[in-house]
Amino acid sequence: MAIRALVFDVDGTLAETEELHRQSFNQAFAEAGLGWVWDRSLYTDLLGTTGGRERIVSYAQMAGHNVDPDLLHARKTEIYNVKINEGLVSLRPGVAELIEHATQEGVMLAIGTTTSRQNVVSLLHSTLGPRSLNLFSSIRTGEDVRAKKPDPEVYRLVLSDLGLGGSECLCIEDSRNGLMAARATGMRTVITASLFTSHDDFSGADLILRNLAMPWSSAEFKPYTSMMDQPLDVSRLLRRAGGKSGSRRTGASISPTSSSGPGPAPK
Repeated sequence: MAIRALVFDVDGTLAETEELHRQSFNQAFAEAGLGWVWDRSLYTDLLGTTGGRERIVSYAQMAGHNVDPDLLHARKTEIYNVKINEGLVSLRPGVAELIEHATQEGVMLAIGTTTSRQNVVSLLHSTLGPRSLNLFSSIRTGEDVRAKKPDPEVYRLVLSDLGLGGSECLCIEDSRNGLMAARATGMRTVITASLFTSHDDFSGADLILRNLAMPWSSAEFKPYTSMMDQPLDVSRLLRRAGGKSGSRRTGASISPTSSSGPGPAPK
């Protein structure tokens, strides 16, 4: 079946933002006089809990501290967005090229993330320019859902917006939680492991890459093929259905995942 849309996660997928998130958390904690310091090892563990506010709640419970998670997370978000707007983060290798190529091929783009919309907007504006929001047919964030990844709710909303089934979309993720969410909708999933997720269990991924950077060298889309040092041959991948058509509803044909059938219908 043709790829009609690429669906991106944000943190760790579009850009290596988690280190900046970690620094922003620590700055907010210091301002609040909490004495909390999340080093990289601890933060890696905390990423098992999806959502910044949720991490604060979880850690406060472990530390036995009574905090206002909404206030603390709001301040952290302010700090993070200042850093993003200062241009401290760039897109991961190959991301901009993939977005450009998919757009040229008439493949829709979408975002499904558990971070805030403000964080998404700041990152896109900083890295792709102020008009970059118009590139995406759907942007769904943590504010849109009751349950965060690995729950598939955010991706089901994206599929509903696009009017597509999971088998018509290719998801780009960087985490185990994201992989589980994507597969629950029937989307085939490419993993580009990030700084904080390189040791995750990616069993069930259709393809594992170090990044999406050119030059393209891997043409086939095989079930759970580990290709950590080989970027994805997006040019050939998107043209397998017969080339550029100019339609927003056409894409490339790739082999379906052998280990899973269609996921739940979008709602």
